[in-house]
Amino acid sequence: MTTFDATGHRHFTPVDDQAPQRGARLRQLDLGERAEPAFDAFAQHVAKTLGVPNAMVNFITDRHQYLGGFYSAVLPPEPVGMPADFDPRKGPMDTGYCPHVIARGIALVLEDVCDYPRFAGNDIVDRMNVRSYLGAPLIDRTGIALGTVCVIDTEPRPWGRDGLQAIKTLAGEGVQLIHQHERERPAR
Repeated sequence: MTTFDATGHRHFTPVDDQAPQRGARLRQLDLGERAEPAFDAFAQHVAKTLGVPNAMVNFITDRHQYLGGFYSAVLPPEPVGMPADFDPRKGPMDTGYCPHVIARGIALVLEDVCDYPRFAGNDIVDRMNVRSYLGAPLIDRTGIALGTVCVIDTEPRPWGRDGLQAIKTLAGEGVQLIHQHERERPAR
């Protein structure tokens, strides 16, 4: 879906109508602002299940993206030479593919991002050498897509139906982890 602003400029990141509700829900859950060890472990499980080097649990707040869970067998955990207050897990809303998953509300399969002009120009292609992406929304019990579970690779991958089914199943596991987090967190 291509959208345009009032001046006629094309938006490459789709309009997200649920951002305010999602932001409020993530604040209620106390997610999307810091790394969570349980979600890091889950990201590692996702990577190993799909046989990829990189997996993430990406919470999309109303202001930014945050990798609440991150695993990489190839990327360093912390970038070198960055300011002390730099958070490598935090990113803008117009970077990557997860905002598209959130706005669409369904999984996104990109076997080779370079096959899609809309996605090949995303700055994450160069910054993280992304060539393939597979992600699904994390839709909690309230019906709000809070984020995504996703994997990326530096090589094109033929995900096929099996990959699509696997990421959807893993998204279900991720939602259960979110609900467990909700049950176990101290009452406010």
